[in-house]
Amino acid sequence: MAEFEVQKTQENLVYSRTKVLTDNVMHYCPGCSHGTVHKLIAEVIDEMNMQDKTIGVSPVGCAVFAYNYLDIDWAEAAHGRAPAVATAIKRLNPDKMVFTYQGDGDLAAIGTAETIHICNRGENVAIFFVNNGIYGMTGGQMAPTTLIGMKTATCPYGRDPKLHGFPYKIGNIVSQLEGTCYVTRQSVNTPAAVRKAKKAIRKAFENSLAGKGVSFVEFVGTCNSGWKMDPVAANKWMEENMIPAYPLGDLKDI
Repeated sequence: MAEFEVQKTQENLVYSRTKVLTDNVMHYCPGCSHGTVHKLIAEVIDEMNMQDKTIGVSPVGCAVFAYNYLDIDWAEAAHGRAPAVATAIKRLNPDKMVFTYQGDGDLAAIGTAETIHICNRGENVAIFFVNNGIYGMTGGQMAPTTLIGMKTATCPYGRDPKLHGFPYKIGNIVSQLEGTCYVTRQSVNTPAAVRKAKKAIRKAFENSLAGKGVSFVEFVGTCNSGWKMDPVAANKWMEENMIPAYPLGDLKDI
């Protein structure tokens, strides 16, 4: 049998799993965007040879167990406070690659103040933000990013702007602040989108190491369990509803 075995060489190696990902099985629901974003971040850290120089900050939410999946140094933060914790870590360790990983209920709701101020100060930190328009972990409640007419546990008849206010685009807001150098909105719903998202992650990390200020990468994602849809339907709903409301592409690039 040995003569028929294909020798694994650099020439015929198509893909190898990054060592930055642990062997732990992810707890995310089938079809969730978080797992794909985790994989991309891990691959970029590996390709940049920064595994031992990267520090991630994950707060409360679906991403709270990110430390269980990426084999780097991590700090846990209270709900919404990841930018404040990341600020302290980066200032004390200016040679480290520091990033936060947050959902919309965390970053765009309870953490709005921390988000605005880190972006305004221009800390050399990368922010990775998954926006699925809902509080995924705690029961599917309405979030600041929930679309008009979108049904959630706390607006079962659909979001009514007269009652609940309008959804707000935090990415557009932080792009206006002088401390941000790169603000982009991506997704991971197609292979082409995945490639663009990975490039955005790499750019955000490179900017932080270059001392350019905050890089803010938003990922428009799905929450099929919170949306009460199967993964295929959730992906289609996102493409037809979320992405038109949160258009993909760069909002700022200095």
